[in-house]
Amino acid sequence: MRSREYDQRFRAQALRIRNAGVVLLGLAGVLWAWCAVLILLPYTAEREPDDRYPRECASRLFTEFGTANEGVRNGDWCADERDWPEALAILGLSVPVSAAGAALVTHGSLSRRMSAHAEAMRELDALADARAAREAARTREV
Repeated sequence: MRSREYDQRFRAQALRIRNAGVVLLGLAGVLWAWCAVLILLPYTAEREPDDRYPRECASRLFTEFGTANEGVRNGDWCADERDWPEALAILGLSVPVSAAGAALVTHGSLSRRMSAHAEAMRELDALADARAAREAARTREV
């Protein structure tokens, strides 16, 4: 296998690694969005299955002693519908996914850049060798 073929395969593999990292970062973004929806948006809670008039509940984060926090004491089920551990578990799951995605993107991008740098150095060495050969031939002619 020639060095150019090996370099092309290396760059293709680095691109696949980087793309896998981008996918993982996208997945982490979806998990962050899901957590934000659970915490920031208002929601409804049904008292029984197929409830015709579900209870309107304030968001979990932007409520001060509202339906989301005092629901059990007031007799509605807003506090049980969206619980903090679920949102925090989703947020916690996003941490290793985003760390792995960032590592893969960094590894893939750095591999491609180093490969391009090595190729540029080989081309500069070849140009310098050709220039030195021309100058050596010119000095032999004189």
